[in-house]
Amino acid sequence: MLPSLENLRCFLSAARLLNFSKAARPLGITPAAFGQRIRQLEMELGAPLFRRTTRSVTLTDAGMALVPHAEKCIAAASDCVRAVHGEMGPATVELTLGTRWELGMSWIMPQLEGLSKAMPWMQLHLYFGSGSDLLLRVRTMEVDCAVTSTRLEDPKLDSLRLHREDYAFCGARTLLRRQPLTRVEHALSHVLIDHGPELPLFRYWRDASGGGDRLRFQRIACLGSINAIRDRVADGAGVAVLPRYLIRRELASGTFQEIFKSVTPLHDYFRLVFRMDDPRRSVFESLARVLHEAPLQ
Repeated sequence: MLPSLENLRCFLSAARLLNFSKAARPLGITPAAFGQRIRQLEMELGAPLFRRTTRSVTLTDAGMALVPHAEKCIAAASDCVRAVHGEMGPATVELTLGTRWELGMSWIMPQLEGLSKAMPWMQLHLYFGSGSDLLLRVRTMEVDCAVTSTRLEDPKLDSLRLHREDYAFCGARTLLRRQPLTRVEHALSHVLIDHGPELPLFRYWRDASGGGDRLRFQRIACLGSINAIRDRVADGAGVAVLPRYLIRRELASGTFQEIFKSVTPLHDYFRLVFRMDDPRRSVFESLARVLHEAPLQ
């Protein structure tokens, strides 16, 4: 049982004056009611706080140990009242934001100064991980929120949309000149590079209208990092479905070329994910608004 604030106030008054009758006066209660509150506190804490005789009142070891903590508790309660009335200024909110490495470095890191100006009351920490890892850490409260396009299936998680994420099925121009991929049977000469064996990137093409399971590749290479996939595609080591924001320059320069352009891959959304039961939803909404203002890069 947690001690009541009123009982703690009585305790501190008695600890200072070591006289129950005198300690009751500034609190405006009778000595009998004061004594009852001290007994309630001792019951709440499960230990005697005073040694009382007909001539004196002294603190027990437990009472002496309680004094500094009771003072902090009463001060904290007073700060609660002051904070509600705006007398303490804005409180600092610390958040740990999870993101995958490439998105964090290209999009979130350049925003840190702007985020600090827009939300000066927030101290932001970053954690870098993969999509499934990020969702797990949000669920277990190891990070407060995460930016990810990984599909949500956990009923304990909620999200706010940030940016649409479009994809392109592509390969290096040098590779596609040497080994075209314009017909279904050409796929047998190519390596498909993806994040993992469940093909989370390729499915954006496979599940799109006109896509399907008609392509059979020479083999599948799983790299676990979108940056690594992009680099291997640039080296001509295979083909892949990649986020357009990440390969915008390569597509514009012709270094990467789109494959089966008649099929438009499905799109997704980057979302700010957080626990549904987190009481800081308004903070996440403010963060999402600021993040939404900066285009993906």
